[in-house]
Amino acid sequence: MRKNQVGPKARTRTTSRVPAPLAAAASALVPGLGQVLGRSVQRGILIFASVGAIFGMLFWRITLLARLEATPMAMFSKALHRRPFFVALVLACILLLWTWNAYDAYRQAAKGRPGGFGIFTLVLFAFFALGWQISEIDLYKMIRQFPDATKPFSRVIWPWKAAVTRVPVLIKASADIQIPCQESGSPPPPQEKPGEPYVRPEPNCGELSRYDQNNQLVPGTPMHLSGRGFQPDTETEIWWSDPLMNEFQIREGGRYLTVMTDEEGAFEVDLFMPYRLIPPAESGTQIHKIEARQVADVGPLKASEPLMLTIERMVETIFMGMMATFFGIIFSIPVSFLAARNIMSHSRITMAVYYLTRTVLNIIRAIEPLIWAIIAVVWVGLGPFAGIIALTVHSIAALGKLYSEAIEGIDPGPIEAVQATGATRLQTIIYAVMPQMIAPFVSFSIYRWDINVRMSTVIGLVGGGGIGFILIQYIRLLDYRAAGIAVWFIAVTVAVLDYISAEIRQRFV
Repeated sequence: MRKNQVGPKARTRTTSRVPAPLAAAASALVPGLGQVLGRSVQRGILIFASVGAIFGMLFWRITLLARLEATPMAMFSKALHRRPFFVALVLACILLLWTWNAYDAYRQAAKGRPGGFGIFTLVLFAFFALGWQISEIDLYKMIRQFPDATKPFSRVIWPWKAAVTRVPVLIKASADIQIPCQESGSPPPPQEKPGEPYVRPEPNCGELSRYDQNNQLVPGTPMHLSGRGFQPDTETEIWWSDPLMNEFQIREGGRYLTVMTDEEGAFEVDLFMPYRLIPPAESGTQIHKIEARQVADVGPLKASEPLMLTIERMVETIFMGMMATFFGIIFSIPVSFLAARNIMSHSRITMAVYYLTRTVLNIIRAIEPLIWAIIAVVWVGLGPFAGIIALTVHSIAALGKLYSEAIEGIDPGPIEAVQATGATRLQTIIYAVMPQMIAPFVSFSIYRWDINVRMSTVIGLVGGGGIGFILIQYIRLLDYRAAGIAVWFIAVTVAVLDYISAEIRQRFV
């Protein structure tokens, strides 16, 4: 090995096992082989693995794009036809990477130094192209379909129309209809009362619709119905009631008959007396009723059901995070001492306990709270208790790791001073370790509470209780206003808790 001085710093040059042309030829045959022969083993292995991974993923995508083709060439042709830009781009990257790889091997063998990071920039570009296709990114579709997302998005951003509601009130007025008309005259029109809705049919007697021998509907007596005193600009339904008190909404042209009131709450509509099958016992003169109905929100404002349910589940979410953090702290403190090397490094038995504790904490922490929530739901059923169990298990592992690392970083001086007095292991922990751990313990505990509240909004998606449970239900029902209320409460709650945690940290840490 020889060293040459380049500038102010010395760079090491290594002697290649083979001549530079042979190294380039080896890399042209097997990517990375020339670098290995040029004594840059890690670089060669990395290049070989990168090229192999790019080839493998390209082959995988080609098989997905042309899975029904029988031969490799047919599959490649079909994939090139379906995704010409993607396939051509990745093939160009591979070709350029292969050529660059041979040049890199030549430079490594000739000059004894790596060829820089340009080749790995090309590798990253090839992976980016593959990732673009694998993740099915479609910017054109995103822009073209953006108008379809504006309506639900606007409801989520501003959902407060669904936060309050009014008590619905049924407003109605009716008039008698005589079937059939009599020589003695029709019944008098209804008497109008000030401040109350009123309807007037003209005429107020006649014949009902009927079916003839060919089962064809013969329309009844035409009628003009007018009304006033209703809520303005409100849809009004027209109903009919027979002498047996059976009522139904009148249909005209296959649709239920409705009319919109004007600015003064009045309306006019023309219709035929409807068909109604009357038992023979009810023959003779009959009194039917025609009625106009409105369902108007005229009562006092009150909180809507989505708002009340969101508040209830948000409180549940906060307490889920609090209870999980409390139990996590209680159980993680003793575990953290078992996972601290400086506390457990006095014998082989304690070190075995240390490694076992660390392994268990790593395994538990590697499993997401969502998975723990699914297991807890199977265990104790749906609800917040399952969410608390999931968050507690994950909190013990996370806090145990953070606490143990904080214990390992404490000043050993106080420990040695306490041990010099003949203190036991427990006394050493109480008087030398714990005083140094108050600040990081408080900081980590507050941070974990913040995390648990955030996670409580997510584990509800799998039945773990909290606001996430109703949020996913609203989204599935396409009730974006109700979902927007839940999203706003989550955002505000997280912001408030972040402020509170910052204040507590400033006072105690």
